[in-house]
Formats: sequence, structure tokens, C-alpha cells
Amino acid sequence: MGAVVAPAANADGRGGSEARGVQLAAERAAKKGIDWADCPADWAIAKPIQCGWVTVPLDYARPNGKQIKLAVDRIGNTGSKADRQGALIYNPGGPGGSGLRFPTRVTGKNPLWANTAKAYDFVGFDPRGVGHSAPISCIDPQEFVKAPKADPVPDSEADRRAQRKLAAEYADGCAERSGWMLPHMTTPNTARDLDVIRAALGEKKLNFLGVSYGTYIGAVYATLFPGHVRRMIVDSVVNPSREKIWYQANLDQDVAFQTRWNDWKAWVAKNDAVFHIGNTPEKVEQQWVKLRATAKKAPLGGVVGPAELISFFQGAPYYDSAWVPTAQTWSKYIAGDTQALVDAAAPDLSDTAGNISAENGNAVYTAVECADAKWPTSWRTWDRDNTRLHRDHPFMTWANAWMNLPCATWSSKQQTPLNVKSGKGLPPVLIVQSTRDAATPFEGAVELHKRLKGSRLIIEKDAGSHGVTGLVNPCINQRVDSYLLSGKVDSRDVTCTPHATPKP
Repeated sequence: MGAVVAPAANADGRGGSEARGVQLAAERAAKKGIDWADCPADWAIAKPIQCGWVTVPLDYARPNGKQIKLAVDRIGNTGSKADRQGALIYNPGGPGGSGLRFPTRVTGKNPLWANTAKAYDFVGFDPRGVGHSAPISCIDPQEFVKAPKADPVPDSEADRRAQRKLAAEYADGCAERSGWMLPHMTTPNTARDLDVIRAALGEKKLNFLGVSYGTYIGAVYATLFPGHVRRMIVDSVVNPSREKIWYQANLDQDVAFQTRWNDWKAWVAKNDAVFHIGNTPEKVEQQWVKLRATAKKAPLGGVVGPAELISFFQGAPYYDSAWVPTAQTWSKYIAGDTQALVDAAAPDLSDTAGNISAENGNAVYTAVECADAKWPTSWRTWDRDNTRLHRDHPFMTWANAWMNLPCATWSSKQQTPLNVKSGKGLPPVLIVQSTRDAATPFEGAVELHKRLKGSRLIIEKDAGSHGVTGLVNPCINQRVDSYLLSGKVDSRDVTCTPHATPKP
């Protein structure tokens, strides 16, 4: 299985051969720079955004060994030369998300980012394994999206065995198709890649915006390279505690998803005059249970069963922007239009590019979470924890369990997570978090805030959309601008009222 990773010199991973390796790679990248050119036509990134490549070692303990190329893109600052404060690098999360759409916030004239765009080049990148950056794969993409899949909620021991078999086969598929990359698909390596990209851009220090899993990349970067940080915003925070990465973090997520699902049902009930799904949260839940049972008995349109329904409906607890469209689609179904729901929830087998991207995203998600930390290998542990959680948090628990179960039989090396903490020279980091976030529960932001001295926390109270900095909320937007433009943070943590609730 690939090359063995040399141990770090100390438990928090700062020293050792990787530290020397990243220094060497960064020096090379600074000398070489990036040859910017128009983006390849099939990337669908239009001018004036430009694309380029940054070369990094596969294994930082062997900086002269195998190299991989990372795809980067950028758009220059919109202000004058005097306005320019450097490059702002972005990661949207995942693991497995591509940051290459980030410069389109400028070309698309996104008003929330207009002030920042005057001062910064907007830079996106595909992390290692993602998209155009030595992409990994675990299964044939068309096979990956095929539907209907089995109901994630097991009715029997046989159901459990079937899901366990699928998870083990998936782990084997990752090893077969991408084994050479797997030991190196860690968050610390992505943080090191980020430092090499910083150097290739000619930047002395890093300006970084990380959302969701991007916050963990940021936290690990801040731990490994505290003196290289200039400005850092982390939005919707992964709990960086070693105890949480990654098994417990996923169990915590199941609880938070149920909470936010309940918020959405209450909103649907309140707007029953529009949607006609049910005028109490209980009635809305009854309709959900009924829909699941119907699709389990006979998949809608032959392709949409309970698994596909969960994939579609989980958009609502994830993002407030999905509240209205999800409710509208469901409302149409209840009124007799099944096709709208089938179109929304079924895979599109003709979209081969989209399916390749979806399979790649899932492969990276799995590879990073399995490589970052040791996972329970005993099925009894998984079965006990998820059976218990499912009782009160049925919306996502089993679906999430099966998605992560390949880590139980992972054949490649699993690391000990880094001890995230402040180091010498780390400036104030700005942390932004809503209290009812489903994907990254609120406690994660509190935990990171405790670990990074001088950090500031902006709390969006009674809101739960994932990715707060992309929403209109002047209390937050103005502080994000002020921090990026002047480095200023409030003298204490700030609590903001929620952004506007979606209107049907």
C-alpha cells in the first residue's frame, strides 16, 4: 500500500521530516511561480479567470520522490495596485469539494464580496485527490450513482450484512483504484499543500477562507504554520478535538441533522397554506414516514427509494436556500405530480461529467476521513452506537453510518489526528458559526475558539444554515469585510440575530 509515512518528530506533528519537506517544496514553488493561462475549455471557467498548476510532493517526508500537480485558478483584485493586499485562498469543504468556483464570486458580481475583491485576488484550488488534482476514484462513477439503492434503515440482520458487504467492497475498490494515493490523503498534507500554494503565489503569508471541512484544513494549517497566517476566516466549524475526528464527529452530526430537520418541518407546517403538506410538525413527519414507506415498497419512477429521498431531502436541513424548493417539490408530489420528485431525486445517468465529479467527491471524503484518524474496527461498536442514536434521531443516522463504514475495513495507514492549537505568531482568527448548523454542530466552533488564542467568535443565533459568510446578514457581512480589509476584530465575541427566514 503506497509508501510508508515517516513519523513526525513530535505528537502534534509540527516537526519531523514532513516539516523539512514542506519547506523545501515551498522554496521550489516560490522560485517557479505559476504559469497563468486561460482555463482549459472543459473546466467551464470563463475568462478573465486564469488557471495554473502547483507541483507538490505526494509524501512530504520524501520531498524528492513522486510529485503530483494541483489545479489552481485566480482572478486579480478589482481595485487599484495600492488597494491590493494579496491573494485570498478558499476551500469550500467536503472533504472532496473543489474551490475552483471561488473566483466566479467576482465575475458574477456577488455583492457580499465586492469590497473584499477590491483588495484581494480570489484564488481557488482543487485539493489533492479532487477534480483536476490527481483525482482518486473508488468505484465506476455510473455504478456509484445507480438507483435505487437499499433503504439505509436496516429492518433485519440480513440488511445489516448486505450494507457491511457494500462498505467493505467500497474500501477495497478505493485500494484497488487509488491505493498509491490513500496513505497521503490526510488533512495535514492538504494544509502543507496550501503552504506550497501560498509560496507559489509569491505570498509571504496566507489569507484563507475555509468553510465546513475547510475550517479543519485552516485549523491544521494554523497549528503547523502559525507564523505564516495573515488573515484566516473559518465558517461552520468542524470540531477539531482529537476525540471527535472523525467517528464521533459523524455521530454528533446525526443529532444536529435531526434538530435542523425538525426546524424545517415546523416551518413547512407554519406555511401549510402554501404547501398543504401538514399544519403541524407531527403531520409533516407523518407525511415523510408515509413517503418513505411508499418509495420503499415501490421506488418512485422505478428509481427513487428511501436512500434517494434522504439524499434529496437532506438539502433542507443543510441549507436554508433549499427550504422552499424542497417543500415545493414535495407539495407537488402530494398533489399528484410524482415526476417533479423523481426528477429532483433520481440520478441523471446521462450526466457523465457530473457523475464522475460526484463519485470523486465521495472517494475523497472517504479517503481523507479514513486516513486522518483511527476508526472502530468492531462492527459491534458501530451497530450499538447507531442503533441507539437512530431511536431519537432517525433522519440521517443510518445513512451516515453506511457512508462512513468503509473506514472500519480501511487497508491503508490511519494517522493520529493533530493536536490543534495556537502557536507563536498566530494572529486573531475569525470564527463564524450558526447555533443550529446540522453539518457542523455549534460545539465545534466553541472548541476551536478555545484552542486558538486571540480568536474571535461571531455567533449567528437561532439560525442553522451551513456556510454563514455566504448569506445576507449585515451584522456578519460587515465584520467579515472589516477583518479582511483591516485585520480588525471586535474586542469580544459577537452574537448576531439570524438572517431572514426563507419566504415561500
